[in-house]
Amino acid sequence: MPSAKVRASKILNEFGEAQSELMGIAVVLTNGKAGTVENVWLDELHGLRISIKGHDGKWPVSTIKFPED
Repeated sequence: MPSAKVRASKILNEFGEAQSELMGIAVVLTNGKAGTVENVWLDELHGLRISIKGHDGKWPVSTIKFPED
């Protein structure tokens, strides 16, 4: 398989793993919004973006703070 296809396949595999790890977990964003991750997208300009159940919008995954147990 050409190297570009191998790299693309690795990216998609990593995205799938990140998506399965994030979906449904409780998070707090740096802007104070909190809830559970409803969906995860791969944005060509910003990388991973998430939506929070009950809040409109999509946020960069870098704004997540995981609540401490």
